Amino acid sequence: MTAEDTDRPAAQRPLAGVLLRLLTALLLAIMFALVKIAGSRGVHLVESLFYRQIGSAVCAAGLVLAGPGLASLRTRRIGAHIGRMALGITAMGMNFLAFLLLPLAEATAIGFTVPIFSTVLAALVLGEATGRWRWGAVVAGFAGVILIVHPGGEGVPLTGAVVALVAAGLTAAVTIVIRRLGATERASTTVFWFAASSLVPLGLLMLHFGRAHDGATFAILAVMALAGGLAQLTLTASLRLAPVALVMPMDYTSLIWATLLGAWLFAELPSSSVWVGAPVIIASGLVIVWREHHLARRAALEARAETSS
Repeated sequence: MTAEDTDRPAAQRPLAGVLLRLLTALLLAIMFALVKIAGSRGVHLVESLFYRQIGSAVCAAGLVLAGPGLASLRTRRIGAHIGRMALGITAMGMNFLAFLLLPLAEATAIGFTVPIFSTVLAALVLGEATGRWRWGAVVAGFAGVILIVHPGGEGVPLTGAVVALVAAGLTAAVTIVIRRLGATERASTTVFWFAASSLVPLGLLMLHFGRAHDGATFAILAVMALAGGLAQLTLTASLRLAPVALVMPMDYTSLIWATLLGAWLFAELPSSSVWVGAPVIIASGLVIVWREHHLARRAALEARAETSS
């Protein structure tokens, strides 16, 4: 879902990329479900973040060793990586909290607003041109959120919805920061330093929030960390094998997994407002992806024409 891993090789395998992105959606749904289970067993939010990042650090280290090697971790932008880490951990914490406060399907559906927030931030922060197609998609997307929350009706709890929207906005901000980092940094470098550096503040917080748990709870945390770490790898691989415009729509299958896991593990069934609002949000996200792909393709053709002339 992010731009962390855009240095993909020239050889493209679209089907493999799509399948890996579908696997990413499943792994993330499993991770969030396990965060919710761990929370019900007395695991603090800080603990879930800490163990999640251990899994991510291990997988990121494996990615670096299997790919560009340790030399690729050298960077002159320590400050930028620290800022990305602080923003990323805050976003992840808000995402975890949203899934603790809301049913899986509701939290997942509101999380689909990330491309919408990304469009707004790209226009406001990066000064990117945003035409009527994308602004229309932004308005429609937020209308979908209102349909899900259904103020004054039987929609999702307002507090949880606000947390989920803040999480989506912060996640979108992370994508903007990563796009700037990507101008000078390898994807693997950004991924590794985020995972490794986040363990410092989280480790300090664990001195206060860390608790002893039974074996079953630690097993849940271990699988949660593994699912999150593997999702990072499959996300990375999907973007190396296929274009963003092709694989990104696969993210929306996470609503299917969230609905199934919510019904199985928590006896949660999505409210009727989710089935009304989620398609609106998904449609708006697809319009944004399609429009960005269309504009990028047109720009590439124009650049090629200028070069050949």
